[in-house]
Amino acid sequence: MSDLSKRRLKMWIRLLGVTRMSEATLREYLRVNHDTTLPRFDVMAALYRRREGVTMSELSRMLLVSNGNATAVVDRLEADAMVRRTPSDTDRRTVFVALTPEGLTAFEAMAQQHEAEVDKLFAGLSDADLDSLTEILKRMGKS
Repeated sequence: MSDLSKRRLKMWIRLLGVTRMSEATLREYLRVNHDTTLPRFDVMAALYRRREGVTMSELSRMLLVSNGNATAVVDRLEADAMVRRTPSDTDRRTVFVALTPEGLTAFEAMAQQHEAEVDKLFAGLSDADLDSLTEILKRMGKS
């Protein structure tokens, strides 16, 4: 293996480590401070971006998870009155899911504090660091 190949492997391990550490920190933060899970937060964030509601299939695609995983999270959010399901007028098999007013209020409060927590996680990065890292990640995403 070339030196460059070994360096790329080390970079991958560091990137994975930072990702896992950041995700674990955010999972714990959401659990302790909001009595919720990262999957619930992710579903609410997706629905917040599409306030008119989305089909369960669209939600699964947005989150890159199976329909079964999305359905299980939506079931719990619906039981907590954070989301509502509405059948389609044109297709009996299609159900739309959207945040309820209570869900919208809860998510906005969580999102603001979540952003502050992410800001703390990456506080050691300067504007230039963020620009460089963003550019690198964009290039990697295209390859």
